[in-house]
Amino acid sequence: MSVRAEHRTDSVRNARDDARAQTGLTSEWMPYLPASTSPFVPKGVDPAGLTWAETVAPGGYTHKVLARGSRLRLDDPTGQACAHLLVYNALEPVERLNVADTLKIGWQAYLGAGTPLLSGDGRVLAGLVEDSSGHHDAFCGTTTETWNRNKYGDGRPEGPSPAGRSLFLKAAAKHGLTRRDLPPSISFFQGVRVTADGTLDWLGSAGPGTHVTLVAELPLLVLLANVAHPLDPRPEYTVGPLRVHAWRGAPTLRSDAGPELHRAHLNTVDYAEARGL
Repeated sequence: MSVRAEHRTDSVRNARDDARAQTGLTSEWMPYLPASTSPFVPKGVDPAGLTWAETVAPGGYTHKVLARGSRLRLDDPTGQACAHLLVYNALEPVERLNVADTLKIGWQAYLGAGTPLLSGDGRVLAGLVEDSSGHHDAFCGTTTETWNRNKYGDGRPEGPSPAGRSLFLKAAAKHGLTRRDLPPSISFFQGVRVTADGTLDWLGSAGPGTHVTLVAELPLLVLLANVAHPLDPRPEYTVGPLRVHAWRGAPTLRSDAGPELHRAHLNTVDYAEARGL
């Protein structure tokens, strides 16, 4: 600590004055409060209706509880974001995203508009209603500290190449959850496809300016980690900013889904109505 800085905080009064002098300081990576002050409000969205607005730093994370019916929009402004996502039933977080059920019950290996995100309890936690990217992944999960240490030389959450699982753990802890509460995640904006011989092919980004929008079919706890994809072949830790916006709306449970998904929708409505949602 410099002599000058030490002098500013050498008493309670000086420490208070020093803290107050920094009131107006901001960071481009902090949430916009109120959310209506976001400089990146999506077209067609009323700023006054926003409940969450934030730009997540490369290698950063965030978390939020959203009301049922909320729209959650993720934007990749540079073509380098990789939004790793976990969602939980905010009322009972033991109910959480089940990637295997999301794929097998929907008979679809790839995420896109119309994909419901299912829990292990046979309910729809959220639905993907808009997708201008098409480059996503439900196979690989996110990175671990060991993976990033072997690839980049460091995987610590406070280091230059943080791992997604460690950031998820930090976000989860703020809601009373632990390592055992972290299931496999999905990711948006860096695509993966299965080749004819069964190997996984990394497609990378669809380019800058793409977005996805999800609707919360139940009250959601959302965890996001913006970290490099585990299959990204580039030797440098490469990830860009992720923009996040949410606003209130109504759930959009479908009645035209196939028989398996129709049952999941009915389970969700039954759960919500029993709780007055």
